[in-house]
Amino acid sequence: MVIYVDADACPVVRIVERVAEEYKIKVCLLCDTNHVLQSDYSDIKIIGAGADAVDFALVNLCSPGDIVVTQDYGVAAMALGKDAYAIHQSGRWYTNDNINQLLMERHLAKAARRAKSKDHLYRPRKRTQEDDQHFEESFRKLITFAGEM
Repeated sequence: MVIYVDADACPVVRIVERVAEEYKIKVCLLCDTNHVLQSDYSDIKIIGAGADAVDFALVNLCSPGDIVVTQDYGVAAMALGKDAYAIHQSGRWYTNDNINQLLMERHLAKAARRAKSKDHLYRPRKRTQEDDQHFEESFRKLITFAGEM
């Protein structure tokens, strides 16, 4: 098992590394050339800056039984298609039972944004310590679940 992290602006990288090191699981962080990552634990792969370049590289690398950490529903869907596990930075597991609904909601939200005449001014709320704790608990459960399969 390898844990692949879509690490461009990912707020849970350090949590993933700390937990993975406890379980002695290899971690690979993927980012584009616009980001600088450093790690004493993970392998870092810097992918050329191009639309979705990191996403496709991550999916090409992952194998059945691996874990993918991403906030991108499309990446999660492709990882699930390769029989890998996928988790959002919120701690929500992506599954074959929920991914189609998530993709549809993303599509509808994008269509609604395009229909408005004003620029989209949405900003995500600030991440809290509780968010990090929830992610870590869910991530640990996923590691255990994946290890049992």
